[in-house]
Amino acid sequence: MNLPIVFHPDYVAPLPPGHRFPMPKFGLLCDMLLQEGVIRRSQLHLPKLPPTEWIELVHHRDYVEAYCQGKLDPKAQRRIGLPWSQALAQRTCIAVGGAILTAKLALSHGLACNTAGGTHHAFPNYGSGFCIFNDIAIAACVMQKLGLAKKILIVDLDVHQGDATAVIFQDNPHVFTFSMHCQANFPAKKQTSDRDIPLAVGMEDEEYLQILASHLPDLLTEFRPDLVIYDAGVDTHIGDRLGKLALTDSGLWRREMQVLSTCVGMGYPVAGIIGGGYCEDMQSLVYRHSLLHRAATDVYRQYRL
Repeated sequence: MNLPIVFHPDYVAPLPPGHRFPMPKFGLLCDMLLQEGVIRRSQLHLPKLPPTEWIELVHHRDYVEAYCQGKLDPKAQRRIGLPWSQALAQRTCIAVGGAILTAKLALSHGLACNTAGGTHHAFPNYGSGFCIFNDIAIAACVMQKLGLAKKILIVDLDVHQGDATAVIFQDNPHVFTFSMHCQANFPAKKQTSDRDIPLAVGMEDEEYLQILASHLPDLLTEFRPDLVIYDAGVDTHIGDRLGKLALTDSGLWRREMQVLSTCVGMGYPVAGIIGGGYCEDMQSLVYRHSLLHRAATDVYRQYRL
């Protein structure tokens, strides 16, 4: 058995000419992993549209209906930062299905990765920061609803705080939200996660990895989750145009190995999603995202999952 990968082959929704949001990276990431022999086609799992009721475990029904029908008011649409289209609405829902499938596969295999996901700025009644529905939160709630996992640890290492995820689970003792993020970055108003680690602008590999190592093992021991959902944002990279931290490719690789080997080595299944990443050089960006899957492949083999 090989590492399960949830893929999104048609995740390029039509956007207006000149729009800079890097939608093509999802399909390109899967292509890179296949072309470079990191994975095989037999490892790929295709997500399906989730029931609307699952999305509504997190989001208000009127918001879900307004977005899916293209009826959000202009201010709410601008806050998301993406122009509406029927194709994007469809793919947004399928992306939620991808996070749910990744979580299910992680629970049955010990480790699984998604080639999309990480929309942690979507609040129950509105979207923001390129995030429409919060796939991380929905996946956690669905695992609980189905009785597949009771206690879930969300490890959010995107450079931006997982603000909406923190709000969604602020009164849920069975979901622990952990966010390591650049303090001087979006969102301007931070929310309160169960544990927040604000980082200084320009932080480099060694200090970052030491801070992570000082928190993650203890969190696992104290909380003892049934599932870890890992948001592996690569906007922590020194070359990211929205980042403000200074991790290198090597630092990202070491981070992924650190998170995955720590969790899996202690017996906790991990669902990895790619999170944010913003770069003019699409090839470099896709490579950074691929480091999660390359590390996961090594860890999967090492622990003979």
